[in-house]
Amino acid sequence: MALSRSFKETAKARAERDPAFRAARLGEAAEAFVAGDAATGKALIRDYINATIGFEQLGQAVAMDPKNLMRMFGPRGNPRLTNLSTVLRELSRREAVQFKVEPDRIAV
Repeated sequence: MALSRSFKETAKARAERDPAFRAARLGEAAEAFVAGDAATGKALIRDYINATIGFEQLGQAVAMDPKNLMRMFGPRGNPRLTNLSTVLRELSRREAVQFKVEPDRIAV
């Protein structure tokens, strides 16, 4: 039996109606970057942007070319820390979430 909608369409529909889902997706992306998994972080942010604000509107909000943003979060993209932090700051502001980084354990 074929699926009636693509995963992207389903994720976008859920993101439109569920703020907790959007915040969780954004949090997962940030956690992936902190854990050193840039490929997963980029994919999650790209999916989040596509399901919510879109690259055109995000580009206007952060004063960056939307095509550069698409490349930055593409599979071969390599976002600079300043660009990544600018994008995460804007997305978290729009979502009204704050990120907090805490160690799993304290080194002795």
